[in-house]
Amino acid sequence: MNWLGAGFEVFGEHILWTDLAGNVLSLAVVWLAMRKTLWTWPVQLVGALLLLAASLHANVPGNALKQILFCGLALYGWFMWTRGRSEAEGLVVRQATVRERAVLLVALLLGTAVVAELFVHLDWLKVAWSPWANAYIFVGSAVATFAQSRALVDFWIVWVLVDLVGCRWRSSPGCTSPAPSTGSSS
Repeated sequence: MNWLGAGFEVFGEHILWTDLAGNVLSLAVVWLAMRKTLWTWPVQLVGALLLLAASLHANVPGNALKQILFCGLALYGWFMWTRGRSEAEGLVVRQATVRERAVLLVALLLGTAVVAELFVHLDWLKVAWSPWANAYIFVGSAVATFAQSRALVDFWIVWVLVDLVGCRWRSSPGCTSPAPSTGSSS
């Protein structure tokens, strides 16, 4: 067995070490972001890379694409927070302006519509349960991470809304595929 498939059994389920480590690092990202430490972003990058490896091993291309997106967002956040710290006032965590909120909302709505259509029409991206809910989780995760990279406190609101859909999805009796993680790169 190669390192991508290495794992352990819990209640009859095979848990990949890459998946576990990636999700633990994603939880650490929340703690690091609350403390406004620059370590938020390299930890998120490593977590996304581990989850990318797990997704590729499990042949889950949609989740693999999400992890590639999170790698890019982690690099962007790292750049933005480094730049913010080098300025005189340091990293300013703030609420989004009305215009920024409108842009985030439009990106969320249009992005969800586009990604849902991709999930419906591209065979290699087909999802087992609700392309719209899956698209919302995917796009909402990206929008929340982007807002976090801009040091906007509004990203928490988006995460809560994404998690509401994600938790409902995980508890759905018709959900037969592995639930995507809704965290930053989890």
